[in-house]
Amino acid sequence: MRQFFSITCAAAMMLSGVAVQAQVAAGGGGDPRPDQFFSTAPEFAGKLFAPEAKLTAAQRKKRNALWQAEIRKQLYIPAKLPALEARVHASFAPMPGVVADRVSYATADGMRVPAIVYRPDPKTAHGRGKLPGIVVVNGHGNDKFGWYAFYSGMLFAKAGAVVVTYDPIGEGERNSQRASLAFPSEHDKVVDTPHWGQRLAGLMQVDVMQAVSYLRSLPEVDPARIGTVGYSMGAYITGITGAIDPRIHAVLLSGGGDYDGPRGYFDLGKLPCQSPPWRALGVMGDRGAILYALNAARGPMFLMNGEQDTVVKMPEHPQAWFDEVHARAAALHGSEHGLFTAIRYPGISHRTSWVNLDGVLWLHHQLHFALWDDAAIRAAGTTHISAWIKENHVAISPNYLREDREGGLDAVGSGFPAIPREDLMVYSPEEWKANEDRLIYAAWAAKTLKAEQVH
Repeated sequence: MRQFFSITCAAAMMLSGVAVQAQVAAGGGGDPRPDQFFSTAPEFAGKLFAPEAKLTAAQRKKRNALWQAEIRKQLYIPAKLPALEARVHASFAPMPGVVADRVSYATADGMRVPAIVYRPDPKTAHGRGKLPGIVVVNGHGNDKFGWYAFYSGMLFAKAGAVVVTYDPIGEGERNSQRASLAFPSEHDKVVDTPHWGQRLAGLMQVDVMQAVSYLRSLPEVDPARIGTVGYSMGAYITGITGAIDPRIHAVLLSGGGDYDGPRGYFDLGKLPCQSPPWRALGVMGDRGAILYALNAARGPMFLMNGEQDTVVKMPEHPQAWFDEVHARAAALHGSEHGLFTAIRYPGISHRTSWVNLDGVLWLHHQLHFALWDDAAIRAAGTTHISAWIKENHVAISPNYLREDREGGLDAVGSGFPAIPREDLMVYSPEEWKANEDRLIYAAWAAKTLKAEQVH
């Protein structure tokens, strides 16, 4: 495990008035195209980037609040989150010592999120005090039915945490066919309207923030010990959430977190939920350094990546790239205190590394599991995921069963079952049909098109 430090004083003073994207001229709020760049920071950024050495702590706090407000504005995140309206539909026990609740809660735009919430059996956790909470944010094309979602839920519940896993928009019970691993995902559709990607990204942000709200609503959860773990697309989402939601204490990003600059991976990508919102955030200046600085003001952050992860173009982001962005973020933050730490695995590609020993230990050190300490984590054994998936007939894309990807993980814990798909359904077919207009992507898209026409 390696912590990044500033490389030179000159690099540390690099600020955000560098090459950034222009906003669409008409109205100033549309999704900028990749070819719209200029070398002078826009007026918004210029107002914020006074020389960092002259900022007092109060001025830096005010500047951070302006950044957060601008992120919310660009991504159409409401200033006030919707009422949670949480409902526990039913509960079951997937394995000894773990209880799973079938839950739904409200999110943006009048929609609802189906979730499975894993927690320690109350008999096991009795007398152990308040429990930490963790939100699992899935990667592209996956949902609460995916192996790492329910494995993580059981693993962290066994350790003594309450874990929210949920369906992203267009996936699982939020898919028009109640399907998983659909390709392309429903939300991949490119819609020719100016703010589509920004609104889609904002919905995904509110999904996570409402999961945090759900954890905070539980009397057994310590609101000061809530963390998020995000993978791939979920890493992209979760790093932004951590920058704007100070209720989150710890953020772990796996297979991502490499927030790059103009004409980089996120600017030039095709996914509506990533590239258009990332380009929209160009009004702020050095977006990556800003996100890292805001996360540092919130709490600890851990990046876990394979050096050969071509999915998120990690070979284009070597150690020197991370050192440089770390230095720029330190200049904005005012120090290196609290800035991200990272681990890079040679020869490894795209995977959910938070289930391995490094990830579980890091989460314990930040959130303090109620039932497992370091020794218990090390003594819990491991499960080689490719063998476990084959033995238990768990659904996974064959491309991710590879040993350099998810299949090669040695996950902490042993003896975990594969949870049948029907057990992870929150709604019965009849209930789902009755609530379809508050669940599926198509219903959200229809509402959003109307909102865009009004806008």
